[in-house]
Amino acid sequence: MESKQAGHDRKTPTSGCAAGGCGGGSALDRLPAATRERVRNHPCFSEDAHQHYARMHVAVAPACNIQCHYCNRKYDCANESRPGVVSELLEPQQAADKVAAVAAHIPQLSVVGIAGPGDPLANPERTFATFRLIAERTPDLRLCVSTNGLALPEAVDTLCRYNIEHVTITINCLDPDIGAEIYPWVFWNNRRVRGRKGAEILIEQQQLGLERLVERGMLVKVNSVLIPGVNDQHLTEVSRAVKAKGAFLHNLMPLIAEPEHGTFYGLMGQRAPRASELRALQTECAGDMAIMRHCKQCRADAVGMLGEDRSAEFTLERIATLEIDDAAALARRTAVREAIEQRRRGVAPALVPLSTLSASRPRPATHAARIAVASSDGRLVDQHFGHADRFLVYEVDEQGERLLDERPLARYCNGAEHCDEDDDALAPALAALADCAMVLCSRIGLAPWERLETAGIRPNGELAMLPIEQALRAAHRELAERGALSIDEPQRATLSA
Repeated sequence: MESKQAGHDRKTPTSGCAAGGCGGGSALDRLPAATRERVRNHPCFSEDAHQHYARMHVAVAPACNIQCHYCNRKYDCANESRPGVVSELLEPQQAADKVAAVAAHIPQLSVVGIAGPGDPLANPERTFATFRLIAERTPDLRLCVSTNGLALPEAVDTLCRYNIEHVTITINCLDPDIGAEIYPWVFWNNRRVRGRKGAEILIEQQQLGLERLVERGMLVKVNSVLIPGVNDQHLTEVSRAVKAKGAFLHNLMPLIAEPEHGTFYGLMGQRAPRASELRALQTECAGDMAIMRHCKQCRADAVGMLGEDRSAEFTLERIATLEIDDAAALARRTAVREAIEQRRRGVAPALVPLSTLSASRPRPATHAARIAVASSDGRLVDQHFGHADRFLVYEVDEQGERLLDERPLARYCNGAEHCDEDDDALAPALAALADCAMVLCSRIGLAPWERLETAGIRPNGELAMLPIEQALRAAHRELAERGALSIDEPQRATLSA
Protein backbone atom coordinates (compact mmCIF):
# COMPACT_ATOMS: atom_id res chain seq x y z
CA MET A 1 0.00 0.00 0.00
CA GLU A 2 1.10 3.60 -0.27
CA SER A 3 2.94 6.22 1.75
CA LYS A 4 0.93 8.81 3.65
CA GLN A 5 1.36 12.15 1.95
CA ALA A 6 -0.73 14.61 -0.01
CA GLY A 7 -2.25 12.99 -3.10
CA HIS A 8 -4.22 13.63 -6.25
CA ASP A 9 -7.71 14.83 -7.17
CA ARG A 10 -10.32 12.26 -6.35
CA LYS A 11 -12.72 13.52 -9.00
CA THR A 12 -10.71 12.25 -11.95
CA PRO A 13 -9.67 8.64 -11.37
CA THR A 14 -7.19 7.29 -13.83
CA SER A 15 -7.17 3.54 -13.41
CA GLY A 16 -5.26 1.78 -16.15
CA CYS A 17 -2.42 3.43 -17.97
CA ALA A 18 -1.60 4.75 -21.36
CA ALA A 19 0.89 2.96 -23.51
CA GLY A 20 4.19 3.26 -21.82
CA GLY A 21 2.67 5.05 -18.88
CA CYS A 22 3.64 2.34 -16.50
CA GLY A 23 7.27 2.55 -17.43
CA GLY A 24 7.42 0.20 -20.38
CA GLY A 25 8.15 -3.44 -19.59
CA SER A 26 7.49 -4.87 -16.20
CA ALA A 27 9.89 -3.84 -13.44
CA LEU A 28 9.60 -7.39 -12.09
CA ASP A 29 10.74 -9.21 -15.22
CA ARG A 30 14.24 -9.81 -13.86
CA LEU A 31 13.04 -11.22 -10.55
CA PRO A 32 12.80 -14.95 -9.81
CA ALA A 33 9.66 -16.62 -11.12
CA ALA A 34 8.56 -17.55 -7.60
CA THR A 35 8.64 -13.89 -6.55
CA ARG A 36 6.70 -12.78 -9.63
CA GLU A 37 4.06 -15.40 -8.91
CA ARG A 38 3.61 -14.16 -5.33
CA VAL A 39 2.71 -10.67 -6.57
CA ARG A 40 0.87 -11.76 -9.69
CA ASN A 41 -2.50 -10.41 -8.57
CA HIS A 42 -1.30 -7.64 -6.25
CA PRO A 43 -2.02 -4.30 -7.99
CA CYS A 44 0.29 -2.29 -5.72
CA PHE A 45 3.27 -4.57 -6.31
CA SER A 46 2.83 -5.60 -9.95
CA GLU A 47 2.39 -3.02 -12.70
CA ASP A 48 0.61 -5.59 -14.87
CA ALA A 49 -1.78 -6.67 -12.09
CA HIS A 50 -2.91 -3.09 -11.46
CA GLN A 51 -4.69 -3.11 -14.82
CA HIS A 52 -6.76 -6.14 -13.82
CA TYR A 53 -7.18 -6.29 -10.04
CA ALA A 54 -8.60 -3.94 -7.41
CA ARG A 55 -7.27 -3.07 -3.99
CA MET A 56 -8.84 -1.78 -0.81
CA HIS A 57 -7.48 0.10 2.20
CA VAL A 58 -9.29 -0.11 5.52
CA ALA A 59 -8.81 2.87 7.81
CA VAL A 60 -8.51 1.42 11.30
CA ALA A 61 -5.20 2.90 12.49
CA PRO A 62 -5.61 6.54 13.63
CA ALA A 63 -2.49 6.97 15.77
CA CYS A 64 0.97 7.61 14.39
CA ASN A 65 4.32 7.32 16.16
CA ILE A 66 6.25 9.79 13.99
CA GLN A 67 5.61 13.19 12.42
CA CYS A 68 6.55 13.81 8.79
CA HIS A 69 6.83 17.28 7.29
CA TYR A 70 4.79 16.10 4.28
CA CYS A 71 1.86 14.71 6.28
CA ASN A 72 -1.21 16.30 7.83
CA ARG A 73 -3.75 13.71 8.91
CA LYS A 74 -6.26 16.22 10.29
CA TYR A 75 -7.65 17.33 6.94
CA ASP A 76 -10.22 15.57 4.77
CA CYS A 77 -12.07 16.57 1.62
CA ALA A 78 -14.54 14.34 -0.23
CA ASN A 79 -13.22 15.60 -3.56
CA GLU A 80 -9.56 14.91 -2.92
CA SER A 81 -7.29 11.94 -2.46
CA ARG A 82 -4.78 12.25 0.39
CA PRO A 83 -3.22 9.11 1.84
CA GLY A 84 -3.02 10.52 5.36
CA VAL A 85 -6.74 11.13 5.77
CA VAL A 86 -10.00 9.20 5.62
CA SER A 87 -13.69 9.92 5.45
CA GLU A 88 -14.65 7.23 7.96
CA LEU A 89 -12.48 5.75 10.70
CA LEU A 90 -13.49 2.12 11.19
CA GLU A 91 -13.57 -0.30 14.07
CA PRO A 92 -12.18 -3.76 13.21
CA GLN A 93 -15.61 -5.38 12.82
CA GLN A 94 -16.81 -2.51 10.66
CA ALA A 95 -13.72 -2.91 8.51
CA ALA A 96 -14.36 -6.64 8.03
CA ASP A 97 -17.99 -5.94 7.10
CA LYS A 98 -16.90 -3.29 4.63
CA VAL A 99 -14.38 -5.64 3.05
CA ALA A 100 -17.09 -8.28 2.61
CA ALA A 101 -19.40 -5.74 0.97
CA VAL A 102 -16.72 -4.44 -1.39
CA ALA A 103 -15.59 -7.96 -2.26
CA ALA A 104 -19.17 -8.85 -3.16
CA HIS A 105 -19.60 -5.83 -5.43
CA ILE A 106 -16.08 -5.51 -6.90
CA PRO A 107 -15.12 -9.09 -7.75
CA GLN A 108 -11.72 -7.94 -9.07
CA LEU A 109 -10.70 -7.22 -5.47
CA SER A 110 -7.58 -9.21 -4.66
CA VAL A 111 -5.85 -7.46 -1.77
CA VAL A 112 -6.78 -5.60 1.41
CA GLY A 113 -4.26 -3.48 3.24
CA ILE A 114 -3.98 -1.20 6.23
CA ALA A 115 -2.02 1.97 5.53
CA GLY A 116 -3.40 4.48 8.00
CA PRO A 117 -4.50 7.12 8.47
CA GLY A 118 -1.74 6.83 11.09
CA ASP A 119 0.67 3.91 11.23
CA PRO A 120 -0.80 0.39 11.46
CA LEU A 121 1.92 -0.86 13.80
CA ALA A 122 1.35 2.07 16.15
CA ASN A 123 -2.19 0.65 16.50
CA PRO A 124 -1.38 -3.07 16.84
CA GLU A 125 -4.57 -4.20 18.58
CA ARG A 126 -6.86 -2.59 16.02
CA THR A 127 -4.68 -3.64 13.09
CA PHE A 128 -4.35 -7.31 13.96
CA ALA A 129 -7.96 -7.67 15.08
CA THR A 130 -8.94 -6.34 11.67
CA PHE A 131 -6.68 -8.78 9.84
CA ARG A 132 -8.09 -11.68 11.87
CA LEU A 133 -11.71 -10.78 11.10
CA ILE A 134 -11.02 -10.24 7.40
CA ALA A 135 -9.20 -13.57 7.12
CA GLU A 136 -12.12 -15.37 8.76
CA ARG A 137 -14.80 -13.93 6.46
CA THR A 138 -12.93 -13.43 3.14
CA PRO A 139 -10.00 -15.85 3.31
CA ASP A 140 -9.22 -15.60 -0.42
CA LEU A 141 -8.09 -11.97 -0.15
CA ARG A 142 -4.42 -11.20 0.36
CA LEU A 143 -3.46 -9.00 3.28
CA CYS A 144 -0.73 -6.40 3.40
CA VAL A 145 0.44 -3.52 5.55
CA SER A 146 2.27 -0.25 5.02
CA THR A 147 4.38 1.19 7.84
CA ASN A 148 6.95 3.84 8.63
CA GLY A 149 8.99 1.05 10.25
CA LEU A 150 9.50 2.49 13.74
CA ALA A 151 7.61 -0.36 15.45
CA LEU A 152 8.36 -2.94 12.76
CA PRO A 153 11.11 -5.13 14.27
CA GLU A 154 8.96 -6.19 17.22
CA ALA A 155 5.93 -6.80 14.97
CA VAL A 156 7.54 -9.18 12.48
CA ASP A 157 6.57 -12.37 14.33
CA THR A 158 2.95 -11.21 14.61
CA LEU A 159 2.85 -10.26 10.94
CA CYS A 160 3.99 -13.78 10.07
CA ARG A 161 1.40 -15.29 12.39
CA TYR A 162 -1.36 -13.44 10.52
CA ASN A 163 -0.03 -14.56 7.11
CA ILE A 164 0.86 -11.06 5.97
CA GLU A 165 3.02 -11.73 2.90
CA HIS A 166 3.53 -8.18 1.63
CA VAL A 167 4.89 -5.26 3.62
CA THR A 168 5.70 -1.74 2.49
CA ILE A 169 8.15 0.41 4.47
CA THR A 170 8.50 4.13 3.83
CA ILE A 171 12.25 4.85 3.96
CA ASN A 172 13.19 8.36 2.93
CA CYS A 173 16.82 8.42 4.01
CA LEU A 174 19.72 6.63 5.67
CA ASP A 175 21.43 9.78 6.93
CA PRO A 176 20.10 11.11 10.28
CA ASP A 177 20.98 14.68 9.31
CA ILE A 178 18.71 14.39 6.28
CA GLY A 179 16.14 12.61 8.42
CA ALA A 180 16.04 15.54 10.82
CA GLU A 181 14.87 17.73 7.92
CA ILE A 182 12.00 15.33 7.17
CA TYR A 183 10.90 14.12 10.62
CA PRO A 184 10.57 16.70 13.43
CA TRP A 185 10.02 13.93 16.00
CA VAL A 186 9.43 10.25 16.67
CA PHE A 187 7.59 8.76 19.64
CA TRP A 188 9.96 6.22 21.17
CA ASN A 189 9.84 4.52 24.59
CA ASN A 190 6.92 6.71 25.69
CA ARG A 191 8.56 10.03 24.88
CA ARG A 192 9.08 12.32 21.90
CA VAL A 193 12.60 12.25 20.54
CA ARG A 194 13.31 15.22 18.30
CA GLY A 195 15.74 16.12 15.56
CA ARG A 196 18.73 14.06 14.56
CA LYS A 197 18.44 11.62 17.44
CA GLY A 198 14.83 10.82 16.56
CA ALA A 199 15.74 10.30 12.90
CA GLU A 200 18.62 8.04 13.92
CA ILE A 201 16.27 5.81 15.93
CA LEU A 202 13.77 5.63 13.05
CA ILE A 203 16.42 4.73 10.47
CA GLU A 204 17.89 2.02 12.70
CA GLN A 205 14.46 0.47 13.29
CA GLN A 206 13.57 0.59 9.60
CA GLN A 207 16.72 -1.23 8.58
CA LEU A 208 16.35 -3.82 11.33
CA GLY A 209 12.72 -4.40 10.41
CA LEU A 210 13.59 -4.82 6.75
CA GLU A 211 16.26 -7.38 7.57
CA ARG A 212 13.90 -9.39 9.79
CA LEU A 213 11.11 -9.39 7.22
CA VAL A 214 13.43 -10.67 4.50
CA GLU A 215 14.79 -13.35 6.84
CA ARG A 216 11.21 -14.59 7.32
CA GLY A 217 10.59 -14.75 3.59
CA MET A 218 8.28 -11.74 3.28
CA LEU A 219 8.14 -9.58 0.19
CA VAL A 220 9.12 -6.01 1.01
CA LYS A 221 8.49 -2.92 -1.07
CA VAL A 222 10.18 0.31 -0.04
CA ASN A 223 8.49 3.68 -0.61
CA SER A 224 10.60 6.84 -0.76
CA VAL A 225 9.26 10.37 -1.13
CA LEU A 226 11.43 12.51 -3.43
CA ILE A 227 11.91 15.91 -1.75
CA PRO A 228 13.95 18.35 -3.86
CA GLY A 229 16.86 19.88 -1.99
CA VAL A 230 16.42 17.47 0.93
CA ASN A 231 16.90 13.85 -0.13
CA ASP A 232 16.99 14.02 -3.94
CA GLN A 233 20.75 13.41 -4.12
CA HIS A 234 20.56 10.69 -1.48
CA LEU A 235 17.85 8.34 -2.77
CA THR A 236 20.16 6.42 -5.09
CA GLU A 237 22.08 5.37 -1.98
CA VAL A 238 18.79 4.41 -0.30
CA SER A 239 17.86 2.31 -3.32
CA ARG A 240 21.16 0.43 -3.31
CA ALA A 241 20.99 -0.18 0.43
CA VAL A 242 17.46 -1.53 0.58
CA LYS A 243 18.12 -3.81 -2.40
CA ALA A 244 21.21 -5.16 -0.66
CA LYS A 245 19.09 -5.96 2.39
CA GLY A 246 16.52 -7.83 0.30
CA ALA A 247 13.75 -5.40 -0.65
CA PHE A 248 12.49 -6.49 -4.07
CA LEU A 249 10.77 -3.28 -5.26
CA HIS A 250 11.45 0.44 -4.78
CA ASN A 251 8.70 3.02 -5.23
CA LEU A 252 10.08 6.53 -5.74
CA MET A 253 7.21 8.97 -5.31
CA PRO A 254 7.03 12.72 -5.85
CA LEU A 255 6.47 14.99 -2.89
CA ILE A 256 3.08 16.69 -3.14
CA ALA A 257 3.17 19.86 -1.07
CA GLU A 258 0.11 21.92 -1.91
CA PRO A 259 -0.35 24.74 0.67
CA GLU A 260 -4.06 23.95 1.07
CA HIS A 261 -3.18 20.56 2.53
CA GLY A 262 -1.74 22.23 5.60
CA THR A 263 1.49 20.25 5.72
CA PHE A 264 4.70 21.85 6.98
CA TYR A 265 6.32 21.55 3.56
CA GLY A 266 3.25 22.97 1.88
CA LEU A 267 3.05 25.98 4.18
CA MET A 268 6.78 26.62 3.97
CA GLY A 269 6.87 26.64 0.17
CA GLN A 270 8.85 23.45 -0.37
CA ARG A 271 8.51 22.68 -4.08
CA ALA A 272 7.51 19.35 -5.52
CA PRO A 273 9.85 17.62 -7.96
CA ARG A 274 9.36 18.09 -11.65
CA ALA A 275 8.26 15.04 -13.62
CA SER A 276 11.61 15.02 -15.42
CA GLU A 277 13.44 14.92 -12.07
CA LEU A 278 11.40 11.95 -10.90
CA ARG A 279 11.93 10.06 -14.16
CA ALA A 280 15.66 10.72 -14.07
CA LEU A 281 15.94 9.38 -10.53
CA GLN A 282 13.83 6.33 -11.35
CA THR A 283 16.05 5.62 -14.34
CA GLU A 284 19.22 6.04 -12.29
CA CYS A 285 17.97 3.64 -9.62
CA ALA A 286 16.61 1.11 -12.12
CA GLY A 287 20.03 -0.21 -13.05
CA ASP A 288 19.93 -2.91 -10.40
CA MET A 289 16.66 -2.41 -8.51
CA ALA A 290 13.11 -3.08 -9.72
CA ILE A 291 11.41 0.34 -9.70
CA MET A 292 7.67 0.81 -9.29
CA ARG A 293 6.31 3.42 -11.71
CA HIS A 294 2.53 3.01 -11.42
CA CYS A 295 1.91 4.30 -7.88
CA LYS A 296 -1.21 6.50 -7.50
CA GLN A 297 -0.50 7.62 -3.88
CA CYS A 298 -3.89 6.43 -2.66
CA ARG A 299 -6.04 7.51 0.25
CA ALA A 300 -5.94 5.46 3.43
CA ASP A 301 -9.51 4.33 2.66
CA ALA A 302 -9.24 3.92 -1.13
CA VAL A 303 -11.41 1.30 -2.85
CA GLY A 304 -11.30 0.01 -6.42
CA MET A 305 -8.79 -0.21 -9.22
CA LEU A 306 -5.48 1.55 -8.65
CA GLY A 307 -6.03 5.21 -9.35
CA GLU A 308 -9.77 4.81 -8.81
CA ASP A 309 -11.53 5.57 -5.54
CA ARG A 310 -15.00 4.15 -4.98
CA SER A 311 -14.96 4.47 -1.20
CA ALA A 312 -17.94 6.87 -1.27
CA GLU A 313 -20.07 4.00 -2.59
CA PHE A 314 -19.38 1.89 0.51
CA THR A 315 -20.16 4.04 3.52
CA LEU A 316 -21.13 2.38 6.78
CA GLU A 317 -24.68 3.63 6.29
CA ARG A 318 -24.92 1.99 2.89
CA ILE A 319 -23.25 -1.24 3.99
CA ALA A 320 -25.83 -1.61 6.78
CA THR A 321 -28.55 -1.97 4.13
CA LEU A 322 -26.80 -4.71 2.16
CA GLU A 323 -27.32 -8.44 2.50
CA ILE A 324 -24.11 -10.19 1.50
CA ASP A 325 -23.99 -13.83 0.47
CA ASP A 326 -20.34 -14.61 1.23
CA ALA A 327 -20.35 -17.96 -0.57
CA ALA A 328 -21.88 -16.51 -3.73
CA ALA A 329 -19.48 -13.55 -3.63
CA LEU A 330 -16.50 -15.90 -3.32
CA ALA A 331 -17.72 -17.93 -6.29
CA ARG A 332 -18.09 -14.74 -8.31
CA ARG A 333 -14.56 -13.58 -7.41
CA THR A 334 -13.17 -16.97 -8.35
CA ALA A 335 -14.87 -16.85 -11.75
CA VAL A 336 -13.72 -13.30 -12.40
CA ARG A 337 -10.11 -14.14 -11.50
CA GLU A 338 -10.19 -17.12 -13.85
CA ALA A 339 -11.42 -14.86 -16.65
CA ILE A 340 -8.77 -12.25 -15.87
CA GLU A 341 -6.00 -14.84 -15.94
CA GLN A 342 -7.29 -16.16 -19.26
CA ARG A 343 -6.99 -12.67 -20.71
CA ARG A 344 -3.51 -12.26 -19.26
CA ARG A 345 -2.45 -15.54 -20.87
CA GLY A 346 -3.67 -14.19 -24.20
CA VAL A 347 -6.89 -16.19 -24.34
CA ALA A 348 -9.50 -13.92 -25.92
CA PRO A 349 -12.63 -13.34 -23.82
CA ALA A 350 -15.93 -14.51 -25.25
CA LEU A 351 -17.06 -11.29 -26.94
CA VAL A 352 -20.33 -10.89 -28.78
CA PRO A 353 -19.23 -10.31 -32.40
CA LEU A 354 -19.97 -7.03 -34.11
CA SER A 355 -22.00 -8.88 -36.72
CA THR A 356 -24.51 -9.88 -34.06
CA LEU A 357 -26.80 -6.92 -34.62
CA SER A 358 -30.54 -6.35 -34.66
CA ALA A 359 -31.24 -8.13 -37.94
CA SER A 360 -29.77 -11.42 -36.72
CA ARG A 361 -31.23 -11.49 -33.20
CA PRO A 362 -34.84 -12.50 -32.62
CA ARG A 363 -36.98 -9.74 -31.15
CA PRO A 364 -39.10 -10.09 -28.01
CA ALA A 365 -42.87 -10.24 -28.39
CA THR A 366 -45.11 -7.19 -28.33
CA HIS A 367 -45.66 -5.80 -24.79
CA ALA A 368 -42.32 -7.28 -23.75
CA ALA A 369 -38.90 -5.69 -23.78
CA ARG A 370 -35.37 -6.86 -23.46
CA ILE A 371 -33.51 -4.93 -20.80
CA ALA A 372 -29.79 -5.24 -20.08
CA VAL A 373 -28.40 -4.79 -16.59
CA ALA A 374 -24.86 -3.91 -15.48
CA SER A 375 -24.46 -5.78 -12.19
CA SER A 376 -21.46 -7.13 -10.34
CA ASP A 377 -23.37 -9.69 -8.29
CA GLY A 378 -26.63 -10.46 -10.14
CA ARG A 379 -28.64 -8.80 -7.39
CA LEU A 380 -28.24 -5.03 -7.68
CA VAL A 381 -27.91 -2.50 -10.48
CA ASP A 382 -24.51 -1.46 -9.22
CA GLN A 383 -21.99 -1.14 -12.07
CA HIS A 384 -20.80 1.80 -14.14
CA PHE A 385 -21.63 1.14 -17.79
CA GLY A 386 -17.98 1.40 -18.80
CA HIS A 387 -16.76 -0.86 -15.99
CA ALA A 388 -19.07 -3.79 -16.78
CA ASP A 389 -17.41 -6.96 -18.05
CA ARG A 390 -20.79 -8.59 -18.68
CA PHE A 391 -24.43 -7.62 -19.10
CA LEU A 392 -27.38 -9.62 -17.81
CA VAL A 393 -30.18 -9.53 -20.39
CA TYR A 394 -33.77 -10.03 -19.26
CA GLU A 395 -37.05 -10.28 -21.09
CA VAL A 396 -39.64 -8.34 -19.14
CA ASP A 397 -43.40 -8.15 -19.62
CA GLU A 398 -46.47 -7.57 -17.48
CA GLN A 399 -46.13 -11.05 -15.96
CA GLY A 400 -42.60 -10.58 -14.72
CA GLU A 401 -39.04 -11.05 -15.91
CA ARG A 402 -36.81 -13.92 -16.95
CA LEU A 403 -33.08 -14.00 -17.49
CA LEU A 404 -32.30 -14.74 -21.13
CA ASP A 405 -28.54 -14.80 -21.08
CA GLU A 406 -25.34 -13.34 -19.72
CA ARG A 407 -23.23 -11.55 -22.31
CA PRO A 408 -19.54 -11.19 -21.42
CA LEU A 409 -17.32 -8.57 -22.98
CA ALA A 410 -14.06 -6.77 -22.29
CA ARG A 411 -14.69 -3.59 -20.30
CA TYR A 412 -14.04 -0.66 -22.58
CA CYS A 413 -13.43 1.94 -19.87
CA ASN A 414 -10.00 1.74 -18.24
CA GLY A 415 -9.67 5.19 -16.74
CA ALA A 416 -9.99 8.76 -17.92
CA GLU A 417 -7.49 8.27 -20.74
CA HIS A 418 -9.29 5.23 -22.13
CA CYS A 419 -12.96 5.93 -21.62
CA ASP A 420 -15.94 7.35 -23.52
CA GLU A 421 -14.13 8.73 -26.56
CA ASP A 422 -12.99 5.53 -28.27
CA ASP A 423 -15.71 4.38 -30.67
CA ASP A 424 -13.90 1.14 -31.49
CA ALA A 425 -13.68 0.22 -27.79
CA LEU A 426 -17.37 0.95 -27.29
CA ALA A 427 -18.56 -0.96 -30.37
CA PRO A 428 -18.59 -4.48 -28.81
CA ALA A 429 -20.80 -3.29 -25.94
CA LEU A 430 -23.22 -1.67 -28.39
CA ALA A 431 -23.28 -4.82 -30.47
CA ALA A 432 -23.98 -6.96 -27.41
CA LEU A 433 -26.95 -4.75 -26.50
CA ALA A 434 -28.33 -4.26 -30.01
CA ASP A 435 -31.60 -6.14 -29.33
CA CYS A 436 -32.26 -4.38 -26.00
CA ALA A 437 -34.70 -1.52 -25.46
CA MET A 438 -32.93 -0.23 -22.34
CA VAL A 439 -29.74 -0.70 -20.35
CA LEU A 440 -29.68 -0.19 -16.58
CA CYS A 441 -26.44 0.83 -14.87
CA SER A 442 -25.26 2.80 -11.85
CA ARG A 443 -23.53 5.50 -13.94
CA ILE A 444 -22.72 6.23 -17.56
CA GLY A 445 -20.70 8.86 -19.42
CA LEU A 446 -22.10 11.32 -21.93
CA ALA A 447 -20.43 9.76 -24.98
CA PRO A 448 -21.76 6.21 -24.47
CA TRP A 449 -25.14 7.68 -23.50
CA GLU A 450 -25.34 9.41 -26.88
CA ARG A 451 -24.12 6.33 -28.76
CA LEU A 452 -26.74 4.15 -27.07
CA GLU A 453 -29.53 6.60 -27.86
CA THR A 454 -28.39 6.80 -31.49
CA ALA A 455 -28.59 3.00 -31.62
CA GLY A 456 -32.14 3.08 -30.24
CA ILE A 457 -31.20 1.83 -26.77
CA ARG A 458 -32.35 3.89 -23.78
CA PRO A 459 -29.67 4.32 -21.07
CA ASN A 460 -30.94 4.55 -17.51
CA GLY A 461 -28.84 5.39 -14.45
CA GLU A 462 -31.74 6.48 -12.26
CA LEU A 463 -32.40 3.01 -10.85
CA ALA A 464 -28.88 2.55 -9.52
CA MET A 465 -28.40 0.34 -6.45
CA LEU A 466 -31.96 -1.07 -6.61
CA PRO A 467 -32.52 -4.84 -6.62
CA ILE A 468 -32.61 -6.00 -10.22
CA GLU A 469 -36.21 -7.26 -10.09
CA GLN A 470 -37.47 -3.95 -8.73
CA ALA A 471 -35.44 -1.98 -11.27
CA LEU A 472 -36.72 -4.12 -14.16
CA ARG A 473 -40.34 -3.53 -13.17
CA ALA A 474 -39.75 0.22 -13.00
CA ALA A 475 -37.95 0.19 -16.34
CA HIS A 476 -40.77 -1.79 -17.97
CA ARG A 477 -43.31 0.75 -16.70
CA GLU A 478 -41.21 3.60 -18.12
CA LEU A 479 -40.99 1.88 -21.52
CA ALA A 480 -44.76 1.28 -21.49
CA GLU A 481 -45.45 4.93 -20.70
CA ARG A 482 -43.18 5.95 -23.58
CA GLY A 483 -44.90 3.53 -25.93
CA ALA A 484 -41.66 1.67 -26.47
CA LEU A 485 -42.91 -1.88 -25.87
CA SER A 486 -44.38 -2.61 -29.27
CA ILE A 487 -41.23 -3.54 -31.11
CA ASP A 488 -41.56 -3.58 -34.89
CA GLU A 489 -37.95 -4.30 -35.84
CA PRO A 490 -36.76 -0.72 -35.27
CA GLN A 491 -33.86 0.40 -37.34
CA ARG A 492 -30.66 0.26 -35.34
CA ALA A 493 -27.63 2.30 -36.24
CA THR A 494 -24.88 0.39 -37.95
CA LEU A 495 -22.28 -0.25 -35.27
CA SER A 496 -19.64 -2.04 -37.22
CA ALA A 497 -18.13 1.15 -38.64
